Amino acid sequence: MEIRPVPYDHPDAVKLDAEVQAEYEVRYGDGGDATHMDPADFRPPNGVYLIAYDDAGVPVASGGWRVQDANEEGNQDGDAELKRMYVIEQMRGRGLARRILAALEEDARAAGRVRMVLETGTKQPEAIALYASSGYDPCGKFGYYRFHEDSLCYAKPL
Repeated sequence: MEIRPVPYDHPDAVKLDAEVQAEYEVRYGDGGDATHMDPADFRPPNGVYLIAYDDAGVPVASGGWRVQDANEEGNQDGDAELKRMYVIEQMRGRGLARRILAALEEDARAAGRVRMVLETGTKQPEAIALYASSGYDPCGKFGYYRFHEDSLCYAKPL
């Protein structure tokens, strides 16, 4: 397994993003995550987007972080926002999400960010379990879905 940075608009990233959006549609029935995502948000030093590739070079997992500072959506100065954590169904349960999460936390810390934040939903119990077991605690709601009942926000000091 190789984890490497790629642009957010790389074809492999686009493919995995389409898959996670389809999963959101199945779980929430709302057409997927409508949060604005600009590929520039994931360019170092303001973020990074990672993809895990299997031994055959197939993209199997992804995740990224982007800079967020105090804004009208509830972020705080020094935040790194976790986005698009996803593992394809047939590769789940192998620790890939945990490996990507650790790499993203390390990268955000090295970039001077002080807190990793994320938004997930009530219909993603696997994500909730991953973040809770990785030291994330519930925090004040932020972001595009901050007023949605199914939205859950978590944070971890870096």
